[in-house]
Parts: sequence; structure tokens; C-alpha cells
Amino acid sequence: MITKVTGKLVSLRENDAAVEIGAFEYQISVPDFVRRQLQSRVGETVSLRTIEYLEGNPQKGGRMIPRMVGFLHDAERDFFDMICQVDGVGVRKALQAMVRPVRDVAVAIEEQDVKLLATLPGIGPAVAERIVAKLRRKMAKFALMIEEERPEADSTRRDVINESYEALMALGHTERDARAKIELAVESKGKFKSVEDLLQVIYRQDRESG
Repeated sequence: MITKVTGKLVSLRENDAAVEIGAFEYQISVPDFVRRQLQSRVGETVSLRTIEYLEGNPQKGGRMIPRMVGFLHDAERDFFDMICQVDGVGVRKALQAMVRPVRDVAVAIEEQDVKLLATLPGIGPAVAERIVAKLRRKMAKFALMIEEERPEADSTRRDVINESYEALMALGHTERDARAKIELAVESKGKFKSVEDLLQVIYRQDRESG
């Protein structure tokens, strides 16, 4: 199974990226939120975390065609894979539906905002209800994602955010309160390289707001 490809981004269409690797050019499907992150990087070397799947219906005489879906972050790939596991979704529908950043969709799931989820292309109220029922308690780390940043620059930052979230939860904060405090700290553009740094920013903001 191919889980990562690195090569020159040759072209970018609606839901497809062409990546040149040596003598080969690969067509990789990308959701709309990934396409937006890639659109300024045509001609550059990119690394995409990938999911492989087979497309086709052999029962109707068709042949199975191998496809890949690409993402800039492991967390995006993990989120997409979870969405695909919901009954009535699957890879094709998830590709069509993911027009909003992972963070926005994750927050909607966590807060049981079926109305917002139902506005995603191909996702009606019934499927939105199933998504919430299956995934609501698994969304916290995705709801804290930082969007539109290059993966090579923010892996440590993501780890710090996730660990800080766990620390706040251990201190008795609710999921929503912990997420709000971290978001406020991140928006302040403060520099933090460790959990202690980020918690210090949160503590300072709490004192200033109090």
C-alpha cells in the first residue's frame, strides 16, 4: 500500500492533482479543501499522504481501477478515512463532500450541528445524523487543527496543541472550554515550542480577561 508520494506538482484540476515522480506522472484525487492548499504550489515539490482504493463495479461488468486520494497532513488523511467508514458515505461521496476545512467539519460533528453537515455536497440530513452518531466522540483532535499551513512547518506545533488539550481536560476543563482557550492562544500569534509555553499563554490570557 502506498501511503506517501513526493514529487513535482505538475497540474491541478478540480479534484485531481498530477504529481511527477521520476519518469512517471501520477493522478491523485484530492478533496476541495486540499486543492485550495495546493493551488499556489504548482511547479513545486509536494508530499502527499495517500489512501488507496479500488473504483468500479465488477458486478455490472466493469473493471476495478486503482485510485489514490492525497492529503497534506496525516490528520487530514485520518479524518477522511473515518468519514469514509460511515454507512452511506464511502470514498467517492467523501471526496465530493469535503469542501470545507477538516477543522470546520470536525467542530460541526462534535457540536452535533446536523444542519451544517447536511449542507455539504452529497450529505443530506440522514447521512449527517449517521456521521454525528458514529464520530462525535472522536473529533476533539481534529477540531484543534491549524489549517492552511505547510505540514513540514507545523508537526511540532500540532503535537503541542494536542498535548495541551489533553492537559486542560485532565485539569477539569470541558472539551469546548479547552478548545476555546487553545484557539484564543493560537490566534494571539504567541510563540510556543512546548506544552508549558502554550499553557503559560493560556494562563496569561485568563488573568487578563479576569
